[in-house]
Amino acid sequence: MASADPRNELECSICLNISTDPVTLRCGHSFCLDCIGHVLDTQERSEGYSCPKCKQEFQERPALCNIVDNLLSTRPDQEESGVFCTPCIHTPVPATKSRLHGEASLCDNRLGRHRKSPEQVFWEPTTSLENRKCSIHKELLKYYCTEDLTCICLSCRLDEEHWEHQVESLDKASEIRKKKLRNVLKKLMAEREEMENRVQSLQEHRSKVQGKADDETERVTVLFRDLRRRLKDLEKKVLSEISGQVERVSLSVSDLIQQLEIKEEELVRKMGDIEELCNMTDPLTVLQKSDTGALCDDDRERRDELLYDGGDLNVAGISQTLHTGLSEIMSGVNVHVFAGTFPIFSAKDKVISGLTDLLLDVSTAGNTLRISDDRKTLSFSSSHQNLPETPERFWCSQVLSSQSFSSGRHCWEVNVRGSNWWRIGMCYPSIDRRGVQSVIGYNDKSWCLERYGGNSYSVIHGSKEVPIPGNVYSNRIRIDLNYGAGRISFYELCDPIRFLITITTTFTEPLHAGLGVWNGCIKISLAYQM
Repeated sequence: MASADPRNELECSICLNISTDPVTLRCGHSFCLDCIGHVLDTQERSEGYSCPKCKQEFQERPALCNIVDNLLSTRPDQEESGVFCTPCIHTPVPATKSRLHGEASLCDNRLGRHRKSPEQVFWEPTTSLENRKCSIHKELLKYYCTEDLTCICLSCRLDEEHWEHQVESLDKASEIRKKKLRNVLKKLMAEREEMENRVQSLQEHRSKVQGKADDETERVTVLFRDLRRRLKDLEKKVLSEISGQVERVSLSVSDLIQQLEIKEEELVRKMGDIEELCNMTDPLTVLQKSDTGALCDDDRERRDELLYDGGDLNVAGISQTLHTGLSEIMSGVNVHVFAGTFPIFSAKDKVISGLTDLLLDVSTAGNTLRISDDRKTLSFSSSHQNLPETPERFWCSQVLSSQSFSSGRHCWEVNVRGSNWWRIGMCYPSIDRRGVQSVIGYNDKSWCLERYGGNSYSVIHGSKEVPIPGNVYSNRIRIDLNYGAGRISFYELCDPIRFLITITTTFTEPLHAGLGVWNGCIKISLAYQM
């Protein structure tokens, strides 16, 4: 076996000198690259290879391994620094420290004898020792000029250029600089943390948006699947009605044809008898055989009975069936459309919403209001209605709904054609019933859309008004409530539906629909639950 001593590895057993470009065979013995090359060339002619030292044979020309590369690959510290011990000229040994004196780098073995010398100053292994010397005086850089921001040697410090400058030792200046750098690092770490939080927030927002998109995609898919199913059922129904009508007409016509064919046979027979009588020459015979009058009868009445009265294809009825079916389908879609979006479905693809009956609570109506018998229309009255004074009754011309909402999504529509001064919105039941603070929108317990003369619209809450831009031309207004999300939205029901504004808050009480009118009348036209 080859020796573990690196010096033995570098001795060539062929020329007996320190190897030039040392290489090893697989057996571990080292040689000069040229020496072993000549030996292997000679062995190649004899068709056999072996180690010149241990005679180990190789079937093929052996590969040569560079010893220096092998040493570098087995010494991680050396691979990192690339600095070798200066005195160890025969064996590349990684340096542990570098010193300015002698501009040398030393390994652990050679460093021991110099480590205790006070004149020696050591650094981490480096090949750039000139960087640690003053370029002018060639002395060791020991100080730092805080005014010129440069490292200087002892001679520089004594020169006039730096004589009156603030000078620190390298260690002290380094610590001051490190302190500043730590502060910078601390700020950078805080910025990095903020960046990471922002990235995480954006990723969460993206996931949230994707989740909403997935939900909407599912809703749209379910909606159109349901529409296709309903349209397919309606198609079958209409086509079945058409085929049924055709079958009934066909049966009626076939029966009449059969009767007409029988009648035709009778007519042919009768015509033959008459022709036979007409060809007779004996008058007595002609009179006797035609005396019954049967051959002379006029069968008009029976012919009239055989006129077709089986009806025609009832196109109007088919159109009515088609129109009714389409209306039902579209009504089902419109009922569950919330603020221009699509309906909500349960896990079993069944609509969980439907029409509701939103009625006005007469006990809350002001004394200048008249409530219709169906409790859906409120009209302003200039005369007092003499309604009993109760804690629930408003002092002004407004009213609440009987129903309250504490969860879910709800819509209701109001026809405002009959008035140009009204308010519609949502209220807490704890709203005051007396004073200006009881007017819908003029407190923190109600939200409303108001029209006040002309074509001016505003959303009001807490006495603060937000004007609605543009004109509102439709006489139908929709209020959409999403209790869980804390949203009240207002829409103008034109074609297409126009979004007006959304109010976002956190609801703390159940909500009632609130309506007020100060001239004419308005009416709840539709209400439904999502």
